[in-house]
This record gives sequence, C-alpha cells and structure tokens, in this order.
Amino acid sequence: MKKIAFIVIALVSLFAASAQLKPKKDWSKVDVDRAGDHIMLQISSDHLSGAPDSISNRIKGLSRGLNFYVMMNKPFKNDPRWSVAFGIGASTSSIFFKKTSIGITSAGSLLPFTNLDSSSYFKKYKLATSFLEVPIELRYAFDPANEAKSWKVALGVKVGTMLNAHTKGKTLLNKSGSTLNAYTEKESRKTFFNTTRLAATARVGIGHFSLFGAYSITSFLKDGAGASIKPYQVGLTISGL
Repeated sequence: MKKIAFIVIALVSLFAASAQLKPKKDWSKVDVDRAGDHIMLQISSDHLSGAPDSISNRIKGLSRGLNFYVMMNKPFKNDPRWSVAFGIGASTSSIFFKKTSIGITSAGSLLPFTNLDSSSYFKKYKLATSFLEVPIELRYAFDPANEAKSWKVALGVKVGTMLNAHTKGKTLLNKSGSTLNAYTEKESRKTFFNTTRLAATARVGIGHFSLFGAYSITSFLKDGAGASIKPYQVGLTISGL
C-alpha cells in the first residue's frame, strides 16, 4: 500500500510542477498527432497486502501477473496534454506457495491454507486468478505533439469481474523431497473469492514504456472466508498504437 501511495503522490507532484514551471501556451492551437496508447500490455510482480503470517510466509519466489487492455483515448480539446482513456481487457495473477495446500474446493465457509512441512507436497504450487476488467485513466502527456518521446503520467481505476480462480500443483513430493508422482493437479472454484474487484491504478513513464502500480480497494476474499487481503501489482507497461 505504501508503494502505491508513493506513486500517487509522485504523480500529483509532477502534475503540479508542470503547471507551475512551464510557460503558458495555447495548446488548443497546436497540431497534435497523438498515438493515444490504445494497446497496453503489463507485466507485473504480484503481492498480497494484509495477508497474515500464516499465508505471507508461505509465498515462494516471484509471483507474477500479465494484463492486456484495449483503450480509447479522448484528448481534451482546449488542452490535449490531458486526456481520458477507457477500455476493456483482462488481467491474470499467479501467487506461488511453498509446501502449502489451499482448499479451494473445501465445503467449509473459511478458505483453508494448510502447512505441509511434515507431509507430502507439490514441488510447484500456485493460486491463479483471472479477471475481465474495464479500466479508466486520466492521462497527462508533457509533450503531446511528440508523445513517443514524451514523459507521461496517468491516474485511474479499474473495475473487474472474476473469470476464474484455481490452484495448480506440479510433481508430488514426499516430506523428504523425493518424487512420489510426476503429475499435475488443478482445482477450480470461485466460491471463496470476491468476484467483483475495484482497483486504483497509477502509471509514470516515457514514450511507450512506463512503470505502473495497481492496488485492490476491494478485498480478495469474501466476508467470512478469510483475512481482509488486498492484492497489488507493480510492474512494467508497454503501450502503443
């Protein structure tokens, strides 16, 4: 959460600085050929804010996500440095765990995270989710007439609906680490998860590349299904067209 707050404060500061330090210019009379970042591909490092130690200490390696959006960009007529963009797309996330079983198909009301330090476990194990999302951004380009080389910032939100939630384990090992069965197990169920998500977003970069952050305002799990966990992503955006 602190990382996302820092990004937001930095972007607001950049907005204010651009307004105060640059000389006045009638941008409505400037011929702007603006690409508009209609396509956005995002590669992220994924994290779980608010997860208790019993969950966060079981997370292993680099959890990651991949997002893809098609956007419509509408510059302001009187000042094309500013624009509003909206679109549709999908996001995916994979959180990797060590020696853990997540009872995604459990019949209970609480989603169980089971420690498998003293029993058989999967060598690779992840909790994966995917969402269909509608993002909205308020964008600012410092030089809209040469956007491919301009610094750009954006603040926004995105609302999504869950398409899928599943766990996937590969290669069952015994507690000593020896292979018991080289197979893959996949279990799918959305019962424990909040299937509607609202997230705050921020981006800052130059040309076709920017750093982004996204923080879920809504909880990952339904009320009563577990802790108030709020996923967040930080990563790289590649945009164009």
